[in-house]
Amino acid sequence: MSIAITNASLLLGKELDYVNNGYIEIEDGAIKSAGAGDYKGAGKKLDGNDFLVIPGFINAHTHIADSIGKDIAAGRRLDARVHPVFGAKKKILENSRPEHLKAFIRNSALSMMRKGIVAFADFREGGPEGVELLREAVAGLPVKCTALGRVDHYSSPKEATSLPPEALEKARQVLKLADGLGISGANENTDAALSQYRQLAGKKLLAIHAAESKETVEFSRAHTGRSEVDRVMEHMKPDFVVHMTNATEDEMSLVAKSGTGIVVCPRANGVLGAGIPRVARMLRQGCVVALGTDNVMLNSPDMLRELDYIWKATRAVEGEMLEARELLKMATVNAAQILRMNSGCIEAGRAADLIFIDKKHADLYPMHDPYAAIVHRLSESSIKAVMIDGQFVGAIN
Repeated sequence: MSIAITNASLLLGKELDYVNNGYIEIEDGAIKSAGAGDYKGAGKKLDGNDFLVIPGFINAHTHIADSIGKDIAAGRRLDARVHPVFGAKKKILENSRPEHLKAFIRNSALSMMRKGIVAFADFREGGPEGVELLREAVAGLPVKCTALGRVDHYSSPKEATSLPPEALEKARQVLKLADGLGISGANENTDAALSQYRQLAGKKLLAIHAAESKETVEFSRAHTGRSEVDRVMEHMKPDFVVHMTNATEDEMSLVAKSGTGIVVCPRANGVLGAGIPRVARMLRQGCVVALGTDNVMLNSPDMLRELDYIWKATRAVEGEMLEARELLKMATVNAAQILRMNSGCIEAGRAADLIFIDKKHADLYPMHDPYAAIVHRLSESSIKAVMIDGQFVGAIN
């Protein structure tokens, strides 16, 4: 039996076209049809006259287990806080009990859903055990989790060594449980190891951090004579790279031409002093860009804050204001494309992952520009309900 949301305002299709009055027909958790005008079908109807219905947000990069260490070492820079070998984060994870990590992961997942996030992609350390912990933590929750596991093996990029047998076996175990691999960075891996990760991942997702800070860029040049991006694109050929905050335009062009996606994490870059990603330049180069909130140790997993921050920071740094519609695509359509998810937009065949926004909420009304309103005025209190796979996850307020 189908259900139809009628008389609602919508952001429709891959271009998020605004429709003042339209409908969404849902059947078996998926969108059966959607469009402008009156709904002519049979079945149960829900009057959506008070709502703007948009695709649910997809948080394309998190380190959700780090929520146990909120704001530890605040004020310190990138390596001191999150370096995989000697950073504060490593010590926190090593000394935390699994049941505590699971509790905080679950709390963060619940927080994301309240803010309209229907799916997230997580870089999960700890080998196969780390992936299992993540799966157990979110078990029974409707939020969709793309788990990208990791082998905790690191080596100097100057070496010519391959992954040792025990690391190879761990990677195979990870890939049996995970949706792919989320590698720390080129500076912690040899060229041979980067190539091996590509071979191991096969058709599963493969992602890596790159060009996050000036320090990581300079380290790569000093120790290998090449940039992180050049090495990653030649040897690993990832499905997407995270950050690119300090990438050159040539590197952006290289990534765009390869079809590799980019996930930017502006607030994390800001709190670590790594800079502001040049999103306008990335888009001009033809890059497919998505948005992530990154490490919960650094930031709340809140796409509303992320959208607001990058919209204004881009204007301040690049001298131009991105179209709000393009930013919304980064949080929905583009993220679904990069993560290969059947979500991210309101069209037939997509999962019914939706946010119901109160058009008359005091923070939004009158809504002269729906895209701008969502990007820098939408708040948790103006989200009235969230739907995942055609099921309401509960009235939020």
